[in-house]
Amino acid sequence: MIDFTGLTIAVVDDTENNLMLFTALLEARGATVNPVQSGEACLELIQHSRPDLILLDIQMPGLDGYATIERLKQMPSACNIPVVALTAHAMSGDRESILEKGFSGYIAKPVDTRAFPEQVETILKDCGTT
Repeated sequence: MIDFTGLTIAVVDDTENNLMLFTALLEARGATVNPVQSGEACLELIQHSRPDLILLDIQMPGLDGYATIERLKQMPSACNIPVVALTAHAMSGDRESILEKGFSGYIAKPVDTRAFPEQVETILKDCGTT
């Protein structure tokens, strides 16, 4: 079984049901989860905490995922944190476009709850976090 014990993961999504789902899936595997509902709240969180991974929704009001990652990459305390896009943008070419914008990985929504922990684990391994 995949074990995220000892890892802190920030989940950023403006949809409360998604936040609850991602939090439950990650906590069930031992992760400490910091859920926030906006890009602005993510930037505030990073001022006080340094997660091992950020799962970031692309489509949000205010600072969307693209604007949020741009700001994260400019912050010395956050520029090396892997950031994974959580998005319903699953058309041909979207994955490549998202990775070109600085994301470390891409998970399409709606997520497959059975595959989600493995997807996160693969991204963490690819980033050298685990």
